[in-house]
Amino acid sequence: MASKVAVIRTRPETVVEDYHRVMELADAGSFLTAERDLLLKLNLSWTKYFPACSSQPWQLDGVLADLFGRGYGKDQLLPIENKTVVTNPRKGAVNNLWMPIIEKRGLPFIPLPEVEWTTYRFKSDLMKLNEIFPDGIEIPKMFIGKDVLHLPTVKTHGHSTTTGAIKNSFGGLLKEVRHYAHKYMHEVLVDLLMMQKELHPNIFAVMDGTVCGDGAGPRTMDLYEGNIILASGDSVAIDAVAAKIMGFDPMSIDYIRWATERGLGEGRVENLEIEGEDIGEMNFHFHTKKSFVIWGDQMLRKGRLRFLEKIALHSPLVVWAPAASNFYHDCLWYPTIGRSKIKQFRATKWGDLWESYKV
Repeated sequence: MASKVAVIRTRPETVVEDYHRVMELADAGSFLTAERDLLLKLNLSWTKYFPACSSQPWQLDGVLADLFGRGYGKDQLLPIENKTVVTNPRKGAVNNLWMPIIEKRGLPFIPLPEVEWTTYRFKSDLMKLNEIFPDGIEIPKMFIGKDVLHLPTVKTHGHSTTTGAIKNSFGGLLKEVRHYAHKYMHEVLVDLLMMQKELHPNIFAVMDGTVCGDGAGPRTMDLYEGNIILASGDSVAIDAVAAKIMGFDPMSIDYIRWATERGLGEGRVENLEIEGEDIGEMNFHFHTKKSFVIWGDQMLRKGRLRFLEKIALHSPLVVWAPAASNFYHDCLWYPTIGRSKIKQFRATKWGDLWESYKV
């Protein structure tokens, strides 16, 4: 049976209700049955708010409305997000306006650094993570046996070309030292999909493309009003469809091709069942670029400066890297270029909707 991906057009006035419609078209009921607790894996790429960078408040709002309608109880829905060397989940949940929605629904917000982690021995033949973490891969203990719903956005990424449902697990299943995996990003994304299939009985993804990110993702992007949302129970398929809509050949992207070849999902768009919109003529003409920070990271891991990798990124001196990233992103780019882009966004109807979520 062909994997199904739902894609529909939306607008600010109807987007919350449209999330229910896109989930219905994607047969969410086959994956989300309220039989088990459900992890809501949010996407936080920046502690600060920048449109398209992290899960949108209306995305969370619409998905939660749908899930309560499916019979989930408050104690079953677990909104989670992790810390990176450059993000703070609690501050990010406030700045990205998740907290008013979470609190209105009477749910907890669970930062993963505050939960118990355990070493898990995966049975799958992982491509790289067993080499990167030879002493075992630590994961949040609460993940074992629970379903998971990913909430990514449509955007590019300097390390992986595009980012979506599969990459969203990168911020949940690996600890803060996951930056070690940047050198082998595509292999690691395939590993994460294999790991999820061992841990979670069901995996579902709902992707926001209302305001998309082009260029030097996942943070310093150009904004594009895509006015679409997507859903699927196949993480490879939804990432492939999003990649095609962005203007890429999905099977030319390593992580999508390798995952398809390993039978972890379907990345060949011609083999998918697309519900909702005809995506044949959709093309946002996106082009992935590398931010200054990602360019420097890749120079140290794979480029001309790789002779410095061990001392710069695998020693106590590594503290310079997050400090440099925070300085560049938060102190230089965000108050200047970022502020101008946010000002333009606030003049749109999506900007008006954003303001409406402020308490």
